[in-house]
Amino acid sequence: MAGAKNHDYHILPPSIWPLFGSMSALVMAFGAIMWMHPDALPAHGGWVFFIGLAGILFTFYSWWAQVIVEAHAGDHTPVVQLHLRYGMILFIASEVMFFVGWFWAFFDFSLFPSALAPIEGMFPSKGIEVMNAFELPLLNTLILLCSGTTVTWAHHALIHGDREGLKKGLWCTIILGLLFSSIQAYEYVHAPFPFGKTPYSSGFYMATGFHGFHVMIGTIFLIVNLVRTYKGDFTPRQHFGFEAAAWYWHFVDVVWLFLFVAIYVWGGWGAPMHGG
Repeated sequence: MAGAKNHDYHILPPSIWPLFGSMSALVMAFGAIMWMHPDALPAHGGWVFFIGLAGILFTFYSWWAQVIVEAHAGDHTPVVQLHLRYGMILFIASEVMFFVGWFWAFFDFSLFPSALAPIEGMFPSKGIEVMNAFELPLLNTLILLCSGTTVTWAHHALIHGDREGLKKGLWCTIILGLLFSSIQAYEYVHAPFPFGKTPYSSGFYMATGFHGFHVMIGTIFLIVNLVRTYKGDFTPRQHFGFEAAAWYWHFVDVVWLFLFVAIYVWGGWGAPMHGG
């Protein structure tokens, strides 16, 4: 009985993944620098970048798989689950500040255009045709709002032990997420302005593009939860993996509402509409 557990904490065994992930991130950073400066640094930076990226993705898979094994082993006591929730809250808070930077840049571009283009002094720049906020962007807004209701449906079904409702809610949310990404890709292909040519286009693509990336990450997150659901994981009392995915998805929903209002509606106000 000397090794019996008499506390609510989980003492982690030694793990290779923090070191492996850090080294992979370092390789990816070196590769990105080499890729962006082919004249001053050795070639093949792209290969180095993707080798590092593959290492990071492998770290994600292996580390999170280890966390799932710990949950099945009973190591995720109520105290451990509480601290996992604290960690997810802090992660989402850091993501909020990440998007604050893009909003700050966009508002700075729009409120002080003369500092960027003293002669022109316009935002959006002269000759830019903006997309109609009340066509595809509004449709995507409705899609994301619906996906927020379906993931809530799945969550309530899980809490009440309704496995079929959980599966249906997850399927609906994943399909809506894929539909959102497809419409945004179509919007980018047919956008009337290129990336990086003006402050407006740079701010637009960086803010909406990073949000689109988060939607794809959230969709993968939900797909993993769907697979785990079919394997019989999650109970009404222990389902942090699903809860974290649902929180992340709601965060993505709320950020899009701010993007829609600030960038599509307010940012393009008074500018000529594409196809209008």
